[in-house]
Amino acid sequence: MEFSQKASFVFYAAAMAAALLGFLFNKAWKFRYSVLALASGWGFSTYYIGARWYFAGRAPLSNQYESLVFLIWTFVAAYLLFKRFSARELDWLAPWTALVAVLSLGGASFLESDISPLVPALQSNWLLIHVSTVMTGYGALLLAFLGAAVYSFIGGAPNEERKAGLESLVHRACLVGFWLLTMGIITGSVWANSAWGSYWSWDPKETWSLITWLYYAAAIHLRRTKGWKGRKFAGLMLWGFILVLFTYFGVNYLMSGMHSYG
Repeated sequence: MEFSQKASFVFYAAAMAAALLGFLFNKAWKFRYSVLALASGWGFSTYYIGARWYFAGRAPLSNQYESLVFLIWTFVAAYLLFKRFSARELDWLAPWTALVAVLSLGGASFLESDISPLVPALQSNWLLIHVSTVMTGYGALLLAFLGAAVYSFIGGAPNEERKAGLESLVHRACLVGFWLLTMGIITGSVWANSAWGSYWSWDPKETWSLITWLYYAAAIHLRRTKGWKGRKFAGLMLWGFILVLFTYFGVNYLMSGMHSYG
C-alpha cells in the first residue's frame, strides 16, 4: 500500500521533470509526457486511497493526513477533468499542478499516517458524504487558486489565448468549489444535528466555513454584477484560498472546538 503512495509522488515529480527537460531541450513532447505522468500519479494515488479504505474498513477521511491525501487526489482529478474538456489550452498547467501535489504530499508525510479506529463522533455514514464533499470542493478551489496565480504572472498579447483558457478555468473551478462547499455545509449541519442535537453551534470550524462560503459568494456576485473578471477575479481567488487554508489547517491547530479531531 505504501508503495503506491510513493509511486504517486514519483510520478508527480516526473510530471515536473518532463516539462522542465522539455523546456531546456525545446522538445514538443514536454506537456504530453507531463500530463501522462500526472495521470499515472493520480492512478497510483487512487489505488492507495482504495487500499487504505479496504484495510481500514472505512472511508479514509478521519484525520488531517487522510483528508489531505484525498484533497490532493481531488485536486489532480479536477485538473485532469478540466484538461479533458479544454483540448490543449491547459496542457502547460500540468507541471504546476504536479508541483502543488508534490509539495502537499511531502507535507503530508510529516503527519500521523497510522490507521486508527474512528472516534465515536466520526462513526457515521455522514463521514464519507460530508468530508468528501468538502474536500472535493477544496480541491476545486485549489485549482482555481493555482489558475489565478499563473494567470497573474502571465504577460501580455502573446499569451492571450492561454489567459482566456485560464480565466475560464478559474471561473468554472470556483463555481464547482463554491457549490460543493455549499453542499458540505448543508450535510455538515445535518450530521451535527444527528450527532450533537443542533444544526449549528458556532463552532470555530463552522464559523470559518461560513466566512469562506460568504467570501466566495461575494466573489461570484462581483464577477456577475460588477464585471470583476481577469486580474480582479484572479486576485479574489488568491485571497480566497487563504481563507480555505485557515479553515482547513489554521482552525485545527489554533482553535479548540468540536472539530478538533479533524
